[in-house]
Amino acid sequence: MLVIDSSGDLHLGLVFLLTPLGTGLTLWMTIRGLRLLLGRRGARDAHTLVRGAAAAAWACAFGFYTWGLLHFASLDESRRPQVCEERLGAERARSVDGYEYAFLPMEFRCRVTGGETYGAAVPGYVNPAAGLFGATAAALACAARPKYWPEGTRK
Repeated sequence: MLVIDSSGDLHLGLVFLLTPLGTGLTLWMTIRGLRLLLGRRGARDAHTLVRGAAAAAWACAFGFYTWGLLHFASLDESRRPQVCEERLGAERARSVDGYEYAFLPMEFRCRVTGGETYGAAVPGYVNPAAGLFGATAAALACAARPKYWPEGTRK
């Protein structure tokens, strides 16, 4: 896990680089998956359907990760204390002495006096969903490699 103290706002450049990249990859893989799954060009064989399912799974993985990045993008200097207060409550939020974030897994954490950290801002379903879809996409992409298919289904 890559954890960085976010007091210097160095993460914003990476967030603003990765967010449009993730959005573009999500759209590209969605269109590719739909074209493979719903395409009318010739007969749709099992190989094409597996490739289409892999592209759709990649689109979901990129989409969930980008959704987490969008939560990061909203965390400017004034929003961080508010997010920690929502997560910890007003009493406990007064003891926040710093913030940490990580891009893999996607998380933003409020650090309180004493060194304890608490997750905030990024929804809890983002990392499991992105990981599950990513693993599924990787498995389907490996299965779609031509060497695993009989001669009759290769193009």
